[in-house]
Amino acid sequence: MPDLATAPEVTALSADNPFAAPFTLPYGLPDFAAVRLEHFRPAVLAGMAAQRAEWEAIASDEALPNVANTLEALERSGEILRRTMVVLHTLAGSVGGDDLHALESEIAPLLAAHGDALYLDRRIFDRLESVANAAPLLDLDDETAWLLEQYRKTFVRAGIRLTDPEQEQLRALNARIVTLETEFSQRAVRSLVAGALPVHDPARLAGLDEGTVAALARNAVDRPDDAAGAGHLITLQLPTQQPLLARLSDRKLRGALLEASRTRGSGVDAESDTRGVLLELAKLRAERARLLGYEHHAAYIAEDGTALTAEAVRAMLERLAAPAARNARLEAAELRALLETDHPGGTLTAADWGFYSERLRKERFDLDDDVLRPYLELDRVLTDGVFHAATALFGITFHERPDLAGYTDGVRVWEVKEEDGSGLGLFVGDFYARAGKRGGAWMHSFVRQSRLLGRKPVVVNNLNITAPPPGEPTLLTWDEVRTCFHEFGHALHGLFSDVHYPTLSGTSVPRDFVEYPSQVNEMWMTDAAVVGRFARHHRTGEPLPQHLIDKLLALGAYGEGFATTEYLGAALLDQAWHRLTPGEVPTAPEEVEGFERAALDAAGVGLDLVPPRYRSTYFNHSFGGGYDAAYYSYIWSEVLDAETVEWFHHEAAQGADGGLNRAAGQRFREELLSRGFSRDPLASFRALRGRDADIAPLLARRGLAE
Repeated sequence: MPDLATAPEVTALSADNPFAAPFTLPYGLPDFAAVRLEHFRPAVLAGMAAQRAEWEAIASDEALPNVANTLEALERSGEILRRTMVVLHTLAGSVGGDDLHALESEIAPLLAAHGDALYLDRRIFDRLESVANAAPLLDLDDETAWLLEQYRKTFVRAGIRLTDPEQEQLRALNARIVTLETEFSQRAVRSLVAGALPVHDPARLAGLDEGTVAALARNAVDRPDDAAGAGHLITLQLPTQQPLLARLSDRKLRGALLEASRTRGSGVDAESDTRGVLLELAKLRAERARLLGYEHHAAYIAEDGTALTAEAVRAMLERLAAPAARNARLEAAELRALLETDHPGGTLTAADWGFYSERLRKERFDLDDDVLRPYLELDRVLTDGVFHAATALFGITFHERPDLAGYTDGVRVWEVKEEDGSGLGLFVGDFYARAGKRGGAWMHSFVRQSRLLGRKPVVVNNLNITAPPPGEPTLLTWDEVRTCFHEFGHALHGLFSDVHYPTLSGTSVPRDFVEYPSQVNEMWMTDAAVVGRFARHHRTGEPLPQHLIDKLLALGAYGEGFATTEYLGAALLDQAWHRLTPGEVPTAPEEVEGFERAALDAAGVGLDLVPPRYRSTYFNHSFGGGYDAAYYSYIWSEVLDAETVEWFHHEAAQGADGGLNRAAGQRFREELLSRGFSRDPLASFRALRGRDADIAPLLARRGLAE
């Protein structure tokens, strides 16, 4: 593939390129059937050229700067590039493939330079300053005034006030950083493939149900090179702990599976070794932060969130670390007692934790995933769980559109309508794992809502559920049900957006706020009016027995010592790497593990039995970009979430419709979900709750209160 950086400039697209004009499908859904690999390269180049021309027109406009010729002109720019990149990133992340990844790698530095062309243009910044100075005379509405301030802040944080030589240094740093982030993400995906564990003796799969065993056999057929002649292949998921660890009876196989997971990216496989990449990334991010006037990268990131300072982040994480580790040690003592019954004198290991925790849960609550799974069928969870809760709370309805194609087999599309029947947007569901798809679960948007552009939202949820054999139902674990509700909370945030400017739309909020609505949406999976509808046997339709529902609701803080400690391990690692100065970053790949161990020990969460949710070498949130120095966001947002759950319960007690209080749902939508980033997100929380958040509900939820 030619080098894009040295390619001839492309300034226009041929009419047969699908990115040359807006997509004509309903709501602007991309026409994936019309897109081929060869369309991307000219569309990216032409899209950048077109937007550069739009920016130049803004910068050189001799008219007095105002909202229309500066702010709105910026908001309208870049349509070809936007259309192209959303499709490219979707296919690269959800389908994968060497060609797409190669293209993604080549254009990454060009996109970084493209962003610098805007945010380091002093002419455009001066126009924004002129609009700000004239604001008292312009009588700006609140959203426009907020957008103006966000633009000015972004320009400053991007380096507009640096000298010319400093800006050149910054451009080089940005190009290299985005290249490394792309490389880390791609290596992390390859590490999932390289780490897959072949199983030659099917007897070693004792503890798994027939459907899971069949899925592992299909993995071996679909990926024969990875299976190396084995009859079954265990593929890996992104976190350290693998779901099958809770079910496999073979202790040695559990150990091998955890070892395959935790050693990803550590040099076991050269093509997926991420250590050199992450070290260079940590150093360059530190150098950039120093250049921009910040102590370290963590300080730079925190300033742009609701936390504001890295010290506030560290104080919260440290407050939680000691009680979380204490609870994890108490849980470990109970698990050791169970292990003794199987292996007298044996030593509990991290690979044993999930298995014996599941056994203890079964003994204490008479619950295990094999009992629950027949009652948790994907379509029913979606229709009678996720969608039903949204309908009851917000009045919206869901109508599957088989006439609208997704980007690969198995992707489904629903039209979402308001209570009055008018169209709200589209929801796209991509639920299954596939070779080449990045791990984890996420939401993104094909189309962002904007009144300025006359657009309604098109949002996507990606999960990584193992596909069942043909003709068999997709049966979920309880954690996978939680993921469905969580990611749909993000989808609601995008669908309900009601803002003027696309930059402020939907989930375009600070990283330490974006998880809040999705975490709140998890509460409905255990609401009596919801779980009773979706938890039904996939064959008989019989509801999950009430005594099992009661036990699910009674779980409370069970296992939260482990869950909180493994999460904090990752969040504290993320902070540790990004609080370094350039000279403090280790230089040799072999030093990564030692740094990690020292950081976890110093934070009080260096428990061998509870490895961090993500180790550095496959910590895609942190080193793949997006949550760098911001993985703390999940628990920071959970403070708001826990408060809001209490508020919903209080509102439900005042109403006649139980937990799914329609009036409360409407208020949550209007004050928070619809606002996007059109005002201070904490102002939206205060408008909903009537005050600032209190950490006490979170501490109680996680069993961390003294």
